[in-house]
Amino acid sequence: MPASKLDQLCVNTIRTLSIDGVEKANSGHPGMPMGMADVAYVLWTKFLKHNPKNPDWYDRDRFILSAGHGSMLIYSLLHLTGYDLSLEEIKNFRQMGSKTPGHPEYGMTPGVETTTGPLGQGFGTGVGMAIAEHFLGAKFNKEDHKIVDHYTYAIVSDGDLMEGISHESASMAGHMGLGKLIYLYDSNRISIEGSTDITFTEDVTKRFEAYNWHVIEIDGHDHDQITSAIEEARSVQDKPSLVVCKTHIGFGSPNKQDKASSHGSPLGEEEIKLTKEAYGWENEEAFHIPTEALTKFREAVEKGKEAEERWNSAMKVYEGSFAKEAGQFKKWMSRKLSDELKNKLPVFEEDEKGMASRAASGKVINAIKDVVPNLFGGSADLGGSTKTDIEGYGSYIEDSPTGRTVHFGVREHGMGAAVNGMALHGGMVPYGATFFVFTDYMRPAIRLAALMKVPSIFVLTHDSIGLGEDGPTHQPVEHLASLRAMPNVTILRPADANETSHAWKAALENQTGPTLLVLTRQNLPTLSRNESNKAELVQKGAYIYSESEGDTPDTILIGTGSELQYAIEAKSLLKEEGVDARVVSMPSWELFEKQDATYKEKVLPAMVINRVSIEAGSTFGWQRYVGEKGTSVGINSFGESAPYEELYKHFGITTDAVVEAVLANNRR
Repeated sequence: MPASKLDQLCVNTIRTLSIDGVEKANSGHPGMPMGMADVAYVLWTKFLKHNPKNPDWYDRDRFILSAGHGSMLIYSLLHLTGYDLSLEEIKNFRQMGSKTPGHPEYGMTPGVETTTGPLGQGFGTGVGMAIAEHFLGAKFNKEDHKIVDHYTYAIVSDGDLMEGISHESASMAGHMGLGKLIYLYDSNRISIEGSTDITFTEDVTKRFEAYNWHVIEIDGHDHDQITSAIEEARSVQDKPSLVVCKTHIGFGSPNKQDKASSHGSPLGEEEIKLTKEAYGWENEEAFHIPTEALTKFREAVEKGKEAEERWNSAMKVYEGSFAKEAGQFKKWMSRKLSDELKNKLPVFEEDEKGMASRAASGKVINAIKDVVPNLFGGSADLGGSTKTDIEGYGSYIEDSPTGRTVHFGVREHGMGAAVNGMALHGGMVPYGATFFVFTDYMRPAIRLAALMKVPSIFVLTHDSIGLGEDGPTHQPVEHLASLRAMPNVTILRPADANETSHAWKAALENQTGPTLLVLTRQNLPTLSRNESNKAELVQKGAYIYSESEGDTPDTILIGTGSELQYAIEAKSLLKEEGVDARVVSMPSWELFEKQDATYKEKVLPAMVINRVSIEAGSTFGWQRYVGEKGTSVGINSFGESAPYEELYKHFGITTDAVVEAVLANNRR
């Protein structure tokens, strides 16, 4: 059935704002907003629970534009429905300093729930948001008191469904039965290179039905069909829904509808004129918003206010009946950590045999699980290896919707995006775990976590050639260097069990970006501690583990993770050679760089130029700490398959290598 005259006017207002924004910027993607305007209009005016005047209201529905190239669609919707996004910002689309960047960015534009652009990331992130809603609802809702009750919607594209992450994430969501996850698929059959007939001919409906999704196919320009489909999707509570919306990219453009030319380029002045005439647009002035349309859209302000007020009232009733749960709920939402955390961190006795830092991490997780009761996570089918299961609370879904150990399956990319989604949703302290080498499969999600400044935690074990016999395919060599190059990522590679305890504390306290805990497979000695080298100094990124005998050391030995022990041993051997050494533990470059100049000079005094670093990874980047006259002991080739003790000797990552490097520096 055709839309009403007013509805059509509103839809065309979305279209023309999008067209004009792209044209003024002379850059962007007009076709998708033109094609999906009908679907977006129905969703936003009839179903989406949101408050434009309080974008962060907790129980709002989450909306994700996974097809982030169509960003003018969400910017038009946000402006029209009354968010703090002015028409001037719409006119400044893709310009320096505007709130309307080329792809939606979390934290920049009110109402944008996650950064999208790399296709498939929004799809995967939405799965994490739906997991959070499901878990928190099961945890806090009572039979007649639902304080967690919202949907996660997304508009996804052909490109999203082609990307590998969509396969992982869709499989995960279907297995978990996330009934409040509804994706609206813009099936316009056009990508940059032309018709999807040249690349994408699978039966999407059958594919998603095989994933255990509820699938509905509709005409994406028929408002009655759109309304019925969303209502049907909302009624299906035991599986996620995909609404396949058959649409026309560049809808209404006489010469560019259904053509790739409308995908990623402005329509052009003449085509815009013809398109607006096809819409029956009487006023051809750019960025024109009819009063009747704006009045209709701005109904969202009052509706949103009323929805939030109803929730606030329900929350007060909940507090009166369930005071303990209400207090816990508010604390979880605040992201505040318990004052008891420090007291619950395990302290490990000095032990020459020690334990692997992955094993120590597992002990930390289970020591703090009750003082961080919203700690929630798991691994990519590696729980036994990464030691990341939370004991005593069961598995999420398999045992209970309130289970705290998540089985993500062999889906690192989907896991990374889901962890980000949980962190963005709020109320959770989420983590995901895998072998360090497999960050290659989750790098886009780590990068977006850094860009968005969200506190995702990634536990990455088997961190070097120290994993041994599995060989070079599983031995990360370049990964520390490459991830250290990524802005706003905090990496910690602890040297023993006690450093691991405080590395976890640093991760939990980092609220402005992702933290990577890089841990060993092999045992590490639990080191001697005193007041001057307490493990809590991990949070400074680097500290003096063992001081020189003189006021100024002859050399500084810098070790990270499993290699600190070799620096400690080298200090004793160098003493026999008459060299007075200082040993520095440097578990985190990023935390060290946050310290003031005085502290950094204290740890690494500029006058000491004989410096040696030792790390079982690429030496790339270490020059910033060892200087031009220093030496880095590491590995700059791929590994080998052999017991790890043999590998360390084979690649020269040994105490003797550290000693020789110091002496060679002295001989220069």
